[in-house]
Amino acid sequence: MADWPYSTQRWQRVRKTKLMKAPLCEYCPPGKVTPATEVDHREPIKSGGAPFDLGNLVSTCKPCHSRKTARGIEAGAVRGHRHGVDPQTGMPLDPGHWWRK
Repeated sequence: MADWPYSTQRWQRVRKTKLMKAPLCEYCPPGKVTPATEVDHREPIKSGGAPFDLGNLVSTCKPCHSRKTARGIEAGAVRGHRHGVDPQTGMPLDPGHWWRK
């Protein structure tokens, strides 16, 4: 990960802040407590996502991040993409979210 922005001190500070504010994986299902070790962009930088905006970042564990990346699921990749989860079921609002598969 020597590419911008990951090679910058600013990214290291933002990443550390995100993991401190949300230390558990935000992609794991409700009830599963997994420490987050990585930070993912909701809207990829290449798609115009803000690289340093905490609102565009998700704390995640390595397995969840790897699954999302392997499936090529990116915010905005599917028309009608919706962020967040249903507060009653804990299921992602996005019908194309990998967790629903």
